[in-house]
Amino acid sequence: MSAEAENWEKVLWKRQPYPDNYVPPDFLSSLRRNPNFRPYTYWSLVSLSCAVTQHLATICIFISVFVHLQEQLLDPRTLIWLSVGCFVSGYTLWVLLDQSQVALDERINILKTFKSSILIFLALMSLSPVLRTLTASTSSDSIWALSAILLLLNAILADYSALNGKEQLTSVISMNAAVSASAVLASRLTTDIAVFGLMLFSIQAFALFPFLRYRFQASGSAVQSSLTFGLVLSTVWFTVGLSWKITCLYMLIFSFVTFLAPALLMWAQKYKNEIRGPWDVAVPRLD
Repeated sequence: MSAEAENWEKVLWKRQPYPDNYVPPDFLSSLRRNPNFRPYTYWSLVSLSCAVTQHLATICIFISVFVHLQEQLLDPRTLIWLSVGCFVSGYTLWVLLDQSQVALDERINILKTFKSSILIFLALMSLSPVLRTLTASTSSDSIWALSAILLLLNAILADYSALNGKEQLTSVISMNAAVSASAVLASRLTTDIAVFGLMLFSIQAFALFPFLRYRFQASGSAVQSSLTFGLVLSTVWFTVGLSWKITCLYMLIFSFVTFLAPALLMWAQKYKNEIRGPWDVAVPRLD
């Protein structure tokens, strides 16, 4: 029997009368270009980028609050009351958005949240004198460099997704990096109450606010856009009194992340050229 008379099979376990480098005539017909490609739309990418903008705005607000405290432009007591008000408002929104719980469960959760808040409040208050003298022997240049690296790590490792409309716990490493940066920066302040106010604000900004942000991500693009716009305006309000150059830099960063980066991704779609064929390694599908 000749080689052409027997059908060739794509198997390794069977001995066939074909050379090792044999290519069947229909090989090229089975190739596929970008088989799993789904083109993006610009506004859907802008909506997805809002989560990144929100997180960057949170970091910028925190840095601005620290500068205001260090320059004594902000009363620490005002920051504490503002943090308490934001916590109460945020938790109220959380309860209103979560309609799946029964009334009894809500009462139990409110009591647990109240007890946990009191414990965190007292713990930060008792640790404030320790944190104020934590880096007394360290130069300020080292503090600025270390805090910048930690905040950059927080931004890189943060969880920006909201799968299935449910909140996802932000990366442990990301949250620890932000809290560590807060503790390092708080050690540059001069009073215990200022340290306490900054740490209380950082816990809400980097540990509690991501939960509420994930819930807003599942509420629709209108809520996402409103939250993003509010955080950007808050950043401008906190920084405009410090430096116009810094404010303009923040606005350029927000504009690039929110509007220009999605446009660049849309432009780069035309260069996608993925060739898939019968000899490609099988990709496992994991749930």
